[in-house]
Amino acid sequence: MSYFYKTESPKVLAAVRAWDEKKAAWHAQREKLGHVFGAASSPRYSGTRNYVGGIKLSASRELDVHWCRPDEYGYRSLRRAAKHVKGSDKEVRAAEKAEHQRLLDLWKEHCPDSIDQDEMWEAMGVERGGIWLSGGVCFEYNGIVYLNLGSLTSTDGVDGLVEVVSSEYEAARQRVLNARKAA
Repeated sequence: MSYFYKTESPKVLAAVRAWDEKKAAWHAQREKLGHVFGAASSPRYSGTRNYVGGIKLSASRELDVHWCRPDEYGYRSLRRAAKHVKGSDKEVRAAEKAEHQRLLDLWKEHCPDSIDQDEMWEAMGVERGGIWLSGGVCFEYNGIVYLNLGSLTSTDGVDGLVEVVSSEYEAARQRVLNARKAA
């Protein structure tokens, strides 16, 4: 079941805007990581956490020394250590180790740390346990924050919360989606 709300609370609005800015900066840094490696980087989500899942590189076996095999979407993650082919010469292994260290250094320099939406929910006053158990979505439209929560108990600490009908929530959501398409 879903419960729909809106609020004009400055505290809630600031929390949503701060999260939107943090997420935009994270995506920009993630895209920069992709450029460094010459391919697209994968945004991944686990619960409320955003992290980089890999780089969209070719499935060539030549890359297996440094990169794990592609996932179902074609993204490869960097191995922790080079995986040498059995019987490789000592010089080849040394060169592969040096190259792998270079790749690790690039990854560490450019890969954004994971970010967690729980920070936003906490700043808003929403009970995060309710979000984890029942889900929750929020967005801003014209200075108003709209929330779609799966639990009534999640809302006790949120300033100025007013319950709205689903049609009001969906109309605001559609306006936001249309504005994003137009941009």
